[in-house]
Amino acid sequence: MSIAAVIRRVRAHQGQFLLLAVLTLVIVLLVGGVPRVVNRLAEQGLREHLAAEPAGRRDLTYTTPPFPGGPPASSQAGQLDVLQQQMPADVRAAVAHRWYTAQTLAGRVTGPDLTRGSHLVELGLRAMPGIETAGTLVDGRWPDGSVAGDAPVQVVLPADLAGRFQLRVGSRLLLAAAPDPRKPPTPLTVVGLFQPVDSADGSWDALPAVLEVIEPEGDAEPFVLVGVVATGALDRLAAEGREVSFSWRYRLDPEAIDVRRIDRFVDGVQRLARADAFPQVTQGIDVPLRAFSRAVDSARTVLAVIAAGVLATLAGLVVLAAALTVRRRRTEFVLIRARGGGVGTGLRRSLAESLLVVPPAAGLGWLLGTLLPGAPGGTGPLAVGATVLVTLALPVATLAVPSGVVGRRDLGRLRPSARRATTEAVLVLLAGLAVVLLRRRGLTPGEIDPLLVSVPALVAVAASVLALRLYPWPVRLAGRLAARTRGSVAFLGTARAGRAAAATPLVVVVLAVATAAFCAVVATGIESTRDDVATRTVPADALIRGDRLAPDTGPALERLPGVAAVAGLADEPAQRLATDADGTDARLRDTSVLLVDGPGLARTARAAGRDVPVPGPLRDARPGAGPLPAVVSPAVAADLSAAGLRSAFVTVQGQRYEFTTAGTVADFPLALPDTTRYVVLPWQALPRRDSPPVPTGFLVAGDRLDTGLLRQAGDEGQHRYQTGGAVIGRERPRSVAVETWSQTRLRLGGGGANGLLAFGFTAGAVAGGVLALLAIAFTVLSGARARGAVLSRLRTLGLSRRQWRGLLLVELAPLVGVSVLTGALVGVLLPVLLTPLLGLAAFTSGASVRVGFAPGLVAATVGLGAVALGFALGVEALNNRRMRLGEVLRLGEES
Repeated sequence: MSIAAVIRRVRAHQGQFLLLAVLTLVIVLLVGGVPRVVNRLAEQGLREHLAAEPAGRRDLTYTTPPFPGGPPASSQAGQLDVLQQQMPADVRAAVAHRWYTAQTLAGRVTGPDLTRGSHLVELGLRAMPGIETAGTLVDGRWPDGSVAGDAPVQVVLPADLAGRFQLRVGSRLLLAAAPDPRKPPTPLTVVGLFQPVDSADGSWDALPAVLEVIEPEGDAEPFVLVGVVATGALDRLAAEGREVSFSWRYRLDPEAIDVRRIDRFVDGVQRLARADAFPQVTQGIDVPLRAFSRAVDSARTVLAVIAAGVLATLAGLVVLAAALTVRRRRTEFVLIRARGGGVGTGLRRSLAESLLVVPPAAGLGWLLGTLLPGAPGGTGPLAVGATVLVTLALPVATLAVPSGVVGRRDLGRLRPSARRATTEAVLVLLAGLAVVLLRRRGLTPGEIDPLLVSVPALVAVAASVLALRLYPWPVRLAGRLAARTRGSVAFLGTARAGRAAAATPLVVVVLAVATAAFCAVVATGIESTRDDVATRTVPADALIRGDRLAPDTGPALERLPGVAAVAGLADEPAQRLATDADGTDARLRDTSVLLVDGPGLARTARAAGRDVPVPGPLRDARPGAGPLPAVVSPAVAADLSAAGLRSAFVTVQGQRYEFTTAGTVADFPLALPDTTRYVVLPWQALPRRDSPPVPTGFLVAGDRLDTGLLRQAGDEGQHRYQTGGAVIGRERPRSVAVETWSQTRLRLGGGGANGLLAFGFTAGAVAGGVLALLAIAFTVLSGARARGAVLSRLRTLGLSRRQWRGLLLVELAPLVGVSVLTGALVGVLLPVLLTPLLGLAAFTSGASVRVGFAPGLVAATVGLGAVALGFALGVEALNNRRMRLGEVLRLGEES
């Protein structure tokens, strides 16, 4: 068999081989390229996830406790290299920046300038090698560590903090001796004031921060500052007996963390933190990395399910393409056998043709996949295996060619053979068994389970087999009814549809549509659950939270532009429940208390367009004698029932109120995150007290709300409360927090592994829709020759073109409609079966994903069915133009 003969045969049937080559290219491109895109999106998501965290969480910090008589501070900078070399390889490679500091404990400092300002100040001294490049002098000079031992220690301070405490260049201070106060104080002098070149530079993040002052917690507490000295000065202080601590800090680069080995990276970091070696290691990067790893594992599991559906559909299309090629060349293979050729002859011919077409297409697909951005996914063996299977598809299809002439298959009703019926029954039983086993066994986190990957394909195939066995019965019933009507179009169309035997192409249609529907349903469920989570957090358009705000803050908010409704609230975390008004502890766990204006909450939520069901006891409660009707969490209700308490007392802003359980709600809006114990009281029903509670927050509903104005109104209300009483408290520097519903919703759906999940759903839905149309084309082409013969006969009997199009529509509509509808139903059923196993709560802030009926899916299914049917008619019309229909009636031509 010469290569030239093989090339001539490929050129003679170039359309069929081109289709096989394109399918091979797409399969290998997906196998080799999609993992790269997934890794690229995961790396991008990791950077976004860590960027949303405080920069200090990416630090590995080695610290020693303060101790006297330690080594010189100037000798410890070299430990940066030693400690880094002791890190695990993955962690060591991710180090981007590193800093060394040494500092003393903060001690009381006095001086004329501080006395003038009546400030109580404690000052810690820190040596920061490299501060000359990280900061810019505003006044004075940098400290000199080589001055005489009896000279004052030279200190530099941040310019803005120095101005706050009336310190300037030349200010003289006395630092109290520590730890022995009987020793004489250490004289200090301020020689320079500086400001940072970049305050976000990691060199300023060591705690306590140089650029910030620690505010006193009480009126008799001091401010705490940190001044910078030279390393030699710190050695001098250590020689005087002061306790000195050392710190070596390493900042990790998110771009240097391999997203494919996050678990190994986290294990290495935790080994450092768990080690008992000196110095101690503190880190905070393991928590966000673990959370991201769980999200990526869940996303990869979902992508594996989608990829399995797409690849199974492509595999079905390869089988259809091979079968179509062999069907078009049936006469050729029958003639070879008639001339004495054996089974191996046709097999060798098909194998040679496949080897000429498939491997080059696979190589091109792999090359295109390597051009996509991202790290390789190690799928080379899978691509080789797929290439081998596609190469063997055509030879295997050749073995199915009958040795003689096949008669018409549409003359009578086709009954499945015993072998086929047994195979279909086994498929259905296998799919059911796989679902039961998967639900009972569950999944192993971080691994792609072969059973999980195979279940969607098995369920889709089983459902398509059942549908294709059931649908001829109603079609034949419709055919009997059509036989009683005038005209031949409906009768002939339903008769041919009832005897249609194109089952395999429609199984592929079901697979493709099920994949697309699965993506759409799960994506819709995640979006709906995120909406619910955002509504539980902010059951209006905006939520203002602060300390305590003046009661007139509500009317002030209502006067702002765009505000439609306002409702106040007050929360008290970690309160103890009591059994009586005297405060006898009920010995139950701490419980959060939430005061809400029930009617105001319902009105504000309704004005914001949020679906927030306010329980009747909160909405309808009125002032009266007896305990307050409260809505509690299931955990609190269980504890009260176990303790035998029909009512209990809880403290709110110093006032004790009695309540009784009037309802139980698992996820009440406004409850603090990760709180399973809460009591919600109706504010409008509180009894009159001399010191009524004041709001700690407000819900706001309106259009185009200005968060700046909301924050300003909240700050003013907080200030009015703090300065309006008989006792004026210290003004808090912290502003109120304003959180909008849109911001909360955007945070839930952005960053992290959400981009990876969105890519999977979009790609799966598009691929499923396109492959479904391609399978529809195969369905049409599989019976094109038989329909061509029928068309030629009917046209000679006077059938018009319009009637033929109607006949084709009636014939194809049941098959297409059943396959699309079955695929859509499978796509809706799969999320119900698989969602509890996919770990999708990682994308909804821990809330279970709620998968339900989506009205849009019905419209999408009807639209896809209409497009598919129109596409089928277009393919048939195009095929009829290519076929010279008069030739299909030649003498001896089989149909």
